[in-house]
Amino acid sequence: MGAAGDVDVPAVVRDTPETFAGKLKYGWDGDPGRAWLASVDGVPVGLLTVEAPTYDNTNLAWFEVEVHPEYRGRGIGSQLMEFGFAEARRLGRKSWGFAQWDLPKADAFAKKLGFEAKSVEVNRRQEFKNVDWAAVERLYDEAVAAAKDYELITLVGDLPEEMLDDMVTLTASINDAPTDDLEIEDDVYSPERLRGFEIAQKARGRRLYRVIARHRETGVLAGHSTVGVEKQRPHIGMQADTAVARDHRGHRLGVLVKIGMIRWLREAAPTVEQVDTWNAESNAHMIAVNDQIGYRVVARAIDYQRPADL
Repeated sequence: MGAAGDVDVPAVVRDTPETFAGKLKYGWDGDPGRAWLASVDGVPVGLLTVEAPTYDNTNLAWFEVEVHPEYRGRGIGSQLMEFGFAEARRLGRKSWGFAQWDLPKADAFAKKLGFEAKSVEVNRRQEFKNVDWAAVERLYDEAVAAAKDYELITLVGDLPEEMLDDMVTLTASINDAPTDDLEIEDDVYSPERLRGFEIAQKARGRRLYRVIARHRETGVLAGHSTVGVEKQRPHIGMQADTAVARDHRGHRLGVLVKIGMIRWLREAAPTVEQVDTWNAESNAHMIAVNDQIGYRVVARAIDYQRPADL
């Protein structure tokens, strides 16, 4: 279904067969959805995915649909969504979410199905060749001075067992990020979910790089940033969470771990040429950090929601 992306969002990084297979089997963190392929005369023309979370938000079903550009306007997308609605009802999901690229026809399609726009997500990209490294180093030095009570830890691959419980607590800090008008619950994290994330990213062909800020006196993990570097396309890094624990904010730890990551990647993964990240458009603080270190907008997506029974 790469043809749909080539037309709709040509600059966005799309799945390879390996990354898509890993997504189908493991999802983002060991909680995969299901996918169905529509075909006409044996030709694949549409793709539907339905995610029904089990860690949290167990009332929610989330849909995505793609239709090959040459087969649009024939009702294929609507048929796929009706199939998805039936699956969501079978699973007892009462609240439905739908993600679409920020395009006029996609917006009209979502609204025709009864969905309302609830949040905007923005894909940004940092290309190392365009980074003002002198400016980034100045920002890093300022962050180091503000965070003198903290040290940075760098890790490749799986978390050590002794850090797992503390990372569960730190990872949950992402729940403070804005969700705008979406009616969703906080994410619930556990050691099993963090291990599921590691397994899923390996299955998608990504090697994980982590930068963690630790409070020197207490040893408390205060902030972190994680990037997955693709093995098949080693020039691509995909940003996972960046978060700072509430009790440790105000020390420029977000800037520290974000810049600490890209400085480290230049040494630890020198093939990396770009890092992509996603943020809610309303997340002014993190966007300000990203803007300072050279991220630029690639694409926008709209998150829609509706009740199962209108």
